[in-house]
Amino acid sequence: MTKAKKIWLITAASLLLLGCIIFGSMMAMMNWDFSKLSSGKYEANRHEIKEAFRDISIDTRTAHISFVPTDNAQCSVECFEQEKQKHTVTVEDGILSIKAEDTRKWYEYIGFDFGTPRITVYLPRGAYGALSVTASTGDLDIPEDFSFQSMAVSLSTGSVNNEASVTEHIKIKTSTGGISLSEITAASLDLSVSTGKVTLTGVDCAEDIKIKVSTGKVNLSDVTCRDLTAEGSTGDIVLKNVIAGGALSVKRSTGDVTFDASDAAEIYVNTDTGDVKGSLLSEKVFIANTDTGKKEVPNSITGGRCEITTDTGDIKITIMP
Repeated sequence: MTKAKKIWLITAASLLLLGCIIFGSMMAMMNWDFSKLSSGKYEANRHEIKEAFRDISIDTRTAHISFVPTDNAQCSVECFEQEKQKHTVTVEDGILSIKAEDTRKWYEYIGFDFGTPRITVYLPRGAYGALSVTASTGDLDIPEDFSFQSMAVSLSTGSVNNEASVTEHIKIKTSTGGISLSEITAASLDLSVSTGKVTLTGVDCAEDIKIKVSTGKVNLSDVTCRDLTAEGSTGDIVLKNVIAGGALSVKRSTGDVTFDASDAAEIYVNTDTGDVKGSLLSEKVFIANTDTGKKEVPNSITGGRCEITTDTGDIKITIMP
């Protein structure tokens, strides 16, 4: 290495070290609060809702959305937002509409943003009509204090945690993020996740449940429905006390399928790589095939059809007494 290169390397390392020292000193003075580095200014705006409404529509870009019950009859919406990325809150034709409006110039998109926009909807406890939520980035939290006629949620990046029952249909789609439904009733479920976990606990559906996960685990516990269909590429699926009155169908490319005291009139399982194991509640006529793996199923000749196929993996199913 030449002398000039050594000098340049020493100079570069010194400047880097000096920059780290300056940055560390500056952050120490701000108590390591990275939000103070944000180029956008945030403010809290509260909207009091005096008009009557039944349906709720939320269309935003980046915000953590929360529903909070109130003990009075007053409804309000609080938005913690950037001054040039505010939300309009209106009531028209019986619909409470919360919509993002971005008034930034092109050059104002350049900068750092460490803040977390939030939309908090304060509602009296009770039943409402259709709920529609569309967001690019942000989580959605709905407690058990509310119920809706229908629910449609579409998130690019974010998780959905819902404890509110729905009289008709629930449709939730996320690209990156989990879906968790707990102690609810609904007519049907249509859940889709590209990368993330789906968890259903204490869910009662009069009709069908459809779950599609590209990469992620699926955990179902204490679930009842008519037909259940679960498709996925990579990830395990666990069914504990899951009862389907009609058909139960599971398709996975890579991942184990585990039954724990579950049952259906007919069961179909197809995996490429993964074990199929666990316990069912009633006898079945088993049709089990595996290319490279062990097979152990009851030799029963009564009950509905139970067809299990796996390329690489073991099959071990028992019937609970």
